[in-house]
Amino acid sequence: MLTPNHLRKIIHIDMDAFYASVEQMDQPDLRGKPLAVGGSEIRGVVSAASYEARKYGVRSAISGIQAKRMCPDLIFVPPRFDRYKEISKQIRKIFLEYTDLVEPLSLDEAYLDVTENKKGNPSATLIAQEIRQRIFEEVGLTASAGISVNKFVAKIASDYNKPNGQKTVHPDEVASFLEKLDVKKFYGIGKVTAEKMYQLGIFTGIDLKQKSLDYLEKHFGNSGGHYFQIVRGIHESPVKPNRKIKSVGAERTFNENLSSEIYLEERLLNIAVELEKRLKKSKIAGKTITLKIKYSDFTVQTRSKTMPYFITDKAIIADVAKDLLYQERLRNSVRLLGISIHNLNNDEPSEIELPQKSVSVQLRFQF
Repeated sequence: MLTPNHLRKIIHIDMDAFYASVEQMDQPDLRGKPLAVGGSEIRGVVSAASYEARKYGVRSAISGIQAKRMCPDLIFVPPRFDRYKEISKQIRKIFLEYTDLVEPLSLDEAYLDVTENKKGNPSATLIAQEIRQRIFEEVGLTASAGISVNKFVAKIASDYNKPNGQKTVHPDEVASFLEKLDVKKFYGIGKVTAEKMYQLGIFTGIDLKQKSLDYLEKHFGNSGGHYFQIVRGIHESPVKPNRKIKSVGAERTFNENLSSEIYLEERLLNIAVELEKRLKKSKIAGKTITLKIKYSDFTVQTRSKTMPYFITDKAIIADVAKDLLYQERLRNSVRLLGISIHNLNNDEPSEIELPQKSVSVQLRFQF
């Protein structure tokens, strides 16, 4: 059993509608208006939506056509990833003034372990407030935060008072907090798994907690053990400043659906050129090439091939992708192609570590 001195203080910072908020910050005439980054009225997929657009049900990953149908006044703007990266670096610089234990999950969110921090502040709650205030004053954007004893609970908590809010789940509140939650709110339980749990009569954390380990493993395989532990607030994965990159990819959505492999070949070369740039920038190479094909009916097909050696060269990538393209006939016209490389030559530790031992969280200490 861990003592209060061994419990960690973890903050999860999540920027509010990051891409859309950056666009509204840089273009004042867009403020207060329903905005979608990416996509269009005709093609493409929404990458991010402002809170004004979310009121209409517009979310990331839906088609531009569907988004416009939901919100007729929706404004589409193209993404500017260089700008988002620039802002993300500014935010990360603020994080690093508090702790070196910063684990970025994406451009707009990160975990911070502030158990021992550079400010000597024993209160993770106050640190989170200070960081959010500094992001607002120095960058001009709002962020939300979750604070708790581990990454799992902190991430759930960060979504609790969005936007521009935070929630602290103290060690002795973890159990009751998780028991009351709908299982779909649990990080790592997606729509399909949540539906399966509902069918089994598992609607909330307390329902999940009442199921035995054997029962969960029977119905959810290896994930059953993970669910058994997280509903008890047990998640011991540390904050890792150097997260392992598992894959590098690039993809393109076309203005018009393409039905000829000959036209698709040219697009594959362009994607391979971009992928080579990203691999060289990251200073990594990979062996397994995966071709992603999204058809006009939005179904997705992937085809992969593993090479005997590590590659970064665009010509080789394009040749392998071309072979994969002709591996079988196209099922329909194509709206998107993507190429990704896995099985990389980076040797950082694995990104995910499942917890191995139990810990009591019924403790009180300054948080």
